[in-house]
Order: sequence, then C-alpha cells, then structure tokens
Amino acid sequence: MSTESMDRRVRKTRRQLRECLISLLKEKKVQEITVRELTDMADLNRGTFYLHYKDVFDLLEKTETELQDEFNQLVLKHDAVDLKQRPAVIFNEIYTLVYENADLIEILLGENGDLNFVNRLKQLIREKCLKDWMEVFRSGNAAAFDAFFSFIVSGCVGIVQYWLQTGLKETPMQMARLTEQIITQGIGVLEIDPYA
Repeated sequence: MSTESMDRRVRKTRRQLRECLISLLKEKKVQEITVRELTDMADLNRGTFYLHYKDVFDLLEKTETELQDEFNQLVLKHDAVDLKQRPAVIFNEIYTLVYENADLIEILLGENGDLNFVNRLKQLIREKCLKDWMEVFRSGNAAAFDAFFSFIVSGCVGIVQYWLQTGLKETPMQMARLTEQIITQGIGVLEIDPYA
C-alpha cells in the first residue's frame, strides 16, 4: 500500500473518531465516554483506536491542539499594525475558523467544555500580541492596557459563544465587522447597524 493511501486512511480514521467524539460530547462529559462506545459509533475496532490515541482524553487533547495550532498560525501571520489598520480582516479569518469548526468550538466553550482550552487560547494571544499592541497603540500605562486587553479577549470569547448559541446566522465577515466596531467604538456601536 502506498504511503499516500495509508496517510489518507489515517486521516479518515482520525476524522471519524473526532466526529464521533464531538457527537458524544454533545450528550455527556469526556469522563463518561468510553473507548468502546467511541469505536462502536465510528465502526472501528479498539485496536485501531489505540494505534492513534492512548485514551479518550488523548483524543480530545490532540483535537484541541490541532484547533489551537490552526488558530496560532492565523494569529502569527498578522502583526499589530494589521490589527490597528484592518481588524475586520483578521477577525473574519478567526470567525471563519470558528464557523468551520463550530461543533467542536461550541462544545469546548459550552457546559461540557474545557476551560483550560479557552485559557490556553487567551495566553497564546497574550504572548503574541500584548507587547506588539502596546507599541502600536502607544499606551504608556501597561496595567491599564493589560486590563483593556483582558476585557477585549474575554468579550471576543463571549461574542463567539453568542454567535454559536444563536445558530451562526450572521456571516463571518458580519461578525468581524461587529467585533471591530465594538472594540473601536464601544457602546456607540448600538447606534449603527454593524451588519449593513
């Protein structure tokens, strides 16, 4: 068997297991999911599962890491000047990632979610952006900027949760424009139609 067809089979198996895990996480906590029910749902044998993962927690962790890596690549390709000059473009990419992974992200941010995942994303943004953004926005007060930054990041997580809970009715670009307007105009955004 060629390496390419083997790689395709591995990707297909991992995708099946990920999809089944997401489906089960909609009903129960990760601690309540067994390898047997996961493999039964995926129509795979347990040996196949153990070729790829140690246990259900390992599958979840690797799934989260893949998503986090995608997010990291997205954030790292933009510098602070991009955020100042065209934040909607960056946020559109983030919302597109959310849209493409909505089932998983809704679970990670939901009742059976993983607070550590959210905290890791916040820390990633902080490490990448805080110093650069302070230079671009020329804030002399590091503590005030740090508080503002925390407020904005938590608010963005809240907007993503709202968007997921309301059924992703808006496009990623509409959500990106709304986020940009909330960050740059604050409460004044209520006076304009961000979706126009």
